[in-house]
Amino acid sequence: MTGGQPTRRVEANGLSFHVTDSGEGPAVVLLHGFPDTADLWRDQIAPLVDAGFRCIAPDMRGRGRTGRPDAVADYALRNMVADVAGIMDALGVNRAHVVGHDWGAAVAWLFASAFPDRTDTLTAISVGFPGAGGPPDLEGLQKGWYRILFQFDGIAEEALRRNDWRLFRELFRSASRVDEYVTTLSVPDALTAGLNWYRANLPPESFTRDPRQLPPVQAPTLGVWSTGDDYLTENRMIASSEHVTGPWRYERVEGASHWIPIDEPDRLNRLILEHIT
Repeated sequence: MTGGQPTRRVEANGLSFHVTDSGEGPAVVLLHGFPDTADLWRDQIAPLVDAGFRCIAPDMRGRGRTGRPDAVADYALRNMVADVAGIMDALGVNRAHVVGHDWGAAVAWLFASAFPDRTDTLTAISVGFPGAGGPPDLEGLQKGWYRILFQFDGIAEEALRRNDWRLFRELFRSASRVDEYVTTLSVPDALTAGLNWYRANLPPESFTRDPRQLPPVQAPTLGVWSTGDDYLTENRMIASSEHVTGPWRYERVEGASHWIPIDEPDRLNRLILEHIT
């Protein structure tokens, strides 16, 4: 059980996934980012189940109680999109409402782009469509400075862990569950696996290449961003509308930190339920 919800092991795409799977009805797939696990969604699952939905929330590859591949390339977003499809296949789910936060939102965007026939709706929280809005502006560069640090294999791990994870705690100071993150990332190899999400998808050479042209999202899409986000800019989410051919809705949450599912669970739950029903 995770947060009082039933869990299971699911074999998909060559890995063993820890998955929270509860409720009956239309499926909602909930995808977390870094440094979270599926526990991010503990305030969303019960309301969605009560509303008649089946909630499927995996620990993404390398995180929590899911397997951790060794190679950096194993953490490419295309593999995570394949993970989602594989988990759905293993659970007998053909279509789902897909909800993602942080890196999970990036995976959700790509899944909806690649699998329009399997995506009922998309809810993207904090992170916009990959490449939306063009090159980063000064605000985006300033907010994203830590992504450069994360590229340094071994050095980043040592810097983040030093002095009882002081730098990590400072970087994630707006997260109310930072002690939980320290606990899950203290497991051997867990921190490196989490940082590999950045190393595989945001290497230094990404600054010198044009973003891939991806198919637009056809599903009805809800974008949610918060004014207290220390890591991501609003323009990326607003510009995402240009990559959606289905109905588009944008909601700006005042005052919440990057962790909208934790800071504003009631409002987010209402938004998701309005969107998927």
